[in-house]
Amino acid sequence: MGTPEKISSLQNPRVKRLVQLRDRRTRDESGVFPVEGYREIRRALEKGVPLRELYFAPEWFLGENEPALIAQAGAAGAQLFELTKDAFAKVAYRERPDGLLAVAPQWKRALGELVLPAVPFLLVVEAIEKPGNLGTILRSADAAGCDAVIVCDPVTDIFNPNVVRASTGVLFSVPLVVEVSARVQTWLREKGVRTVATTPAAEKIYSKVDLGGPLAVVMGSEQYGLSDFWLKNADVLARIPMAGQADSLNVAMAAIITLFEAVRQRGG
Repeated sequence: MGTPEKISSLQNPRVKRLVQLRDRRTRDESGVFPVEGYREIRRALEKGVPLRELYFAPEWFLGENEPALIAQAGAAGAQLFELTKDAFAKVAYRERPDGLLAVAPQWKRALGELVLPAVPFLLVVEAIEKPGNLGTILRSADAAGCDAVIVCDPVTDIFNPNVVRASTGVLFSVPLVVEVSARVQTWLREKGVRTVATTPAAEKIYSKVDLGGPLAVVMGSEQYGLSDFWLKNADVLARIPMAGQADSLNVAMAAIITLFEAVRQRGG
């Protein structure tokens, strides 16, 4: 690991490129995405993600562990760049950055690449619109012990910086597949996985539904809920009872409630 290149100019090409990575088209064309934050970068390194570059600004550091993380990234092959405080503020996505931002390669995993246990526990989400919700859903699925998350017909980009941030880096640890709904539904049936779709229109309450055995919990988009495709093809429909005037919960909150009811039924 050599001496990190120092960057001070806000017009530096690398600084400009990091800013451009806020745009989905740029991310997709380049095949990379930004990962900001100590915890997120640490989790990427723990999972063996081959970080391409790591940018750091000591004036923004919040603790004393950053140098060791930088050394770890450099030893793993990442190019290292030291930025001034102002230069890092320009590329940072957070209002109060912690002085660490990496560039990681995108990946694509197919359904057939998922390695499932004998009794799989999966989360399927359809057309999620908000990156923060998708990130929180990933974090919740990790906490609940889901074997994989399948994102159907996505509206938001799974490599959006806010997905990475809201997931606290769990994006790197939960097996994640992006696929169209019809293929997912066919694959689940072939695997013998029962689907429980959540909708306010269901008669059965989620806590009264059997959530044991090979299971996929299916959640819909924030605005429209699940499509007719999933409502017609799911094995069971379930709802979370609502006592107030709101007719539904935030999709991330609904996912947490349903997943942890499944955890309870499955013996914790």
